[in-house]
Amino acid sequence: MQRQFRQVDVFTEEPFFGNPVAVVHDADALTDDDMRRFASWTNLSETTFLVRPTNPAADYRVRIFTPARELPFAGHPTLGTAHAWLEAGGIPAAPDRVVQECGVGLVPVRRVPDGALAFQAPPLIRSGPVDEADLREIAAELGIERTDIVAAQWADNGPGWVAVELSSVDAVLALTPPGVTRDIGVVAGYPPDAQAAFEVRAFTPLIGGAGEDPVTGSLNASLAMWLLSAGKATAPYTASQGTVLGRRGRVRVTADADGAIWIGGGTLTLISGTVLL
Repeated sequence: MQRQFRQVDVFTEEPFFGNPVAVVHDADALTDDDMRRFASWTNLSETTFLVRPTNPAADYRVRIFTPARELPFAGHPTLGTAHAWLEAGGIPAAPDRVVQECGVGLVPVRRVPDGALAFQAPPLIRSGPVDEADLREIAAELGIERTDIVAAQWADNGPGWVAVELSSVDAVLALTPPGVTRDIGVVAGYPPDAQAAFEVRAFTPLIGGAGEDPVTGSLNASLAMWLLSAGKATAPYTASQGTVLGRRGRVRVTADADGAIWIGGGTLTLISGTVLL
């Protein structure tokens, strides 16, 4: 049957410079195989399916699929799905925020002063230092020396991220990994007078071996938790991502007085219509 469909560019105010997500509305009748097949066909980093919530505190529930597997949480699909749900006429129960249900539980999404959307960073599933054996393997997968890694931290909020800090933005931009077997986020800081505070890259085997995700909300959320708690950053700040891929992703990180971290960015509908699914 025909279902409402949108493709949303996320973490950008300019069309085609963010990270696209496909959103299928009214997907309750679809099977897991239907969702996997369509996500594989779109060949985007993520495709989402809006279904009825199971938690009464949620406005909607979303299932998030890569071409290879289902994820409990992902950042740019969260913002893109909230954008699509609101654009399709969704009315949140609370006037100041949307509450999304997904595999990690409830994730609040709110509008920020510039009109963009921001999600509250979910708690980490795994954190803490990375052991030396893993660091040597990570360096090899990135195609660098172990001594090139300044610091590292487990930063898993669902997808499985391990975060690695390099000494310079140039070193981050120069990476050409021969292949990765895990989700690796890489970061380095810009000089204080730059337009962005950090340059971020996200490598994952879910996108063809040494594939790179253009702009990654889940990684930026977990990175923010690490960088802010370690005193490597102060909020608010902006992270740049997607430069090597010809994108201009901008991720805005803010923190409330109570310590809640919010990950925001622009969202634009580029395709709207129906899909036979």
